Amino acid sequence: MNKPLINIADASSESSAPGAHFERVTTALSAALGARSIGANVTRVPPGKAAFPLHHHSANEEHFFIISGSGTLRRGRDSFPVKPYDYIVNPPGGPEHAHQLINTGDRELVYLAISTLRLPEVVGYPDSGKTGVRVSASLSGRVLFPDSAKDTVGYWDGEGAQVAAFVDASKR
Repeated sequence: MNKPLINIADASSESSAPGAHFERVTTALSAALGARSIGANVTRVPPGKAAFPLHHHSANEEHFFIISGSGTLRRGRDSFPVKPYDYIVNPPGGPEHAHQLINTGDRELVYLAISTLRLPEVVGYPDSGKTGVRVSASLSGRVLFPDSAKDTVGYWDGEGAQVAAFVDASKR
């Protein structure tokens, strides 16, 4: 039987620094233990950076526990200072539940992130005006599109030709 625990020193970490404003080191905890319904990681963010864009989930709930450092939680149109031992709950919902932690302090911001892992998932990004849809755990299972593309194609657009072809073929 595998051990049902992991020490953060033994867990694998991934670094990401996409652009001037985002940077993080994420240490996966729950995946290494075979978790299927709840994800957990420790995220480290240097001063002046955010780990992720402002976003909101339609299916998943995220919780954050601030371990060290300080920063600002953006939540909808509001912002709140955060410090060690603050616990944050981000329920699924629309733009009013959009959330982002920014390290506005002068030392590394470290927090435990816990989330449900429901798929499919739709994620809105209010700052950039885009929406993401994820159907699998891998990044290849995600599609992003600009919000300006919404409602440009109707539900019935392009439908019907195959039905007509089958009807015509059945009359021959």
